[in-house]
Amino acid sequence: MTRNNYTAQKSRIEKEISKLEKQMQSLQSKQRKPIITSIVRSMREYDITPEEIAAAFSRKPAGRRAAPNKATTAKRVIAPKYRHPDTKATWTGRGKPPRWISDAEASGTPRSTFLIQAA
Repeated sequence: MTRNNYTAQKSRIEKEISKLEKQMQSLQSKQRKPIITSIVRSMREYDITPEEIAAAFSRKPAGRRAAPNKATTAKRVIAPKYRHPDTKATWTGRGKPPRWISDAEASGTPRSTFLIQAA
């Protein structure tokens, strides 16, 4: 009995879905007809051919560029700005300072003592 009940409910739901899909298509058709009529009217008014529309539709908009793909975008290498005199560890000066800079500043050594001199 449970199978029959399940099958009957499934069948009823599928019929309802089909009915709603037809209503949706009808609504879309009613909404689209006046827009299409307006487009055709404008095309005739300005002598625009379907081929011109297809060509304009297929090319990319002039003002927009596609977002760069992160996988193909190369990262710039930033030259180090600071160097630890003993360990030769370097830091670019960007982001959170490394522990050796933080520890040195906490002990009173200014950050400028670690600056790499331009050659």
